[in-house]
Amino acid sequence: MFTGIVQGIAVVEEVTAATGLSTFAIRLPDNSAEGVAIGASVAINGTCLTVTKQAGNTLFFDAMQETLKLTTLGDLVPGNPVNFERAARIGDEIGGHLLSGHIHTTANVVEILRPTNNVTIWFEVPQEWSRYIFPKGYIAINGASLTIGEVAGNRFNVHLIPETLRATTFGAIEEGMRVNIEIDSQTQTIVDTLARLGYDRPAAL
Repeated sequence: MFTGIVQGIAVVEEVTAATGLSTFAIRLPDNSAEGVAIGASVAINGTCLTVTKQAGNTLFFDAMQETLKLTTLGDLVPGNPVNFERAARIGDEIGGHLLSGHIHTTANVVEILRPTNNVTIWFEVPQEWSRYIFPKGYIAINGASLTIGEVAGNRFNVHLIPETLRATTFGAIEEGMRVNIEIDSQTQTIVDTLARLGYDRPAAL
């Protein structure tokens, strides 16, 4: 499990494609890989991956074709920055909300507004996922636990403070980029339960 509190920005050093999977070499900041064991889970842009090898601060991960298809990991090239979070341990503070690291869908960045001292980013999700998105609800975007601002159809926005922009890859985000989305599990459970009882919330049109 993860908390959605991004621990820093890592850099993709190498991507090696093989039959059925791709291997990523990702360099974490100094001292961030201490104590990592082979088989440990690390969220890369919100996607739970398993450490297969370590070389200093560089960790290696394999991603299957299904993972590459459902997430933005297949778009990564050497030099790209990514958000990372090591798996939570019992007793850790849950500063965001609990995440599984299983990406539900991706969203497109459709607009970026830059008022004084903060940034507002509008995202567009596939219509079938809009049923789980509510104002003031939780959502994870590229592994960062965020609060939804406004919702308009299958679009929603988030408001980011300078610290979030500094500590994550959102500081360099641009319109047209694609991001990973993990829907809040409690919200999904409630919406799906109500739908089975006949109180369905239609997807945005």
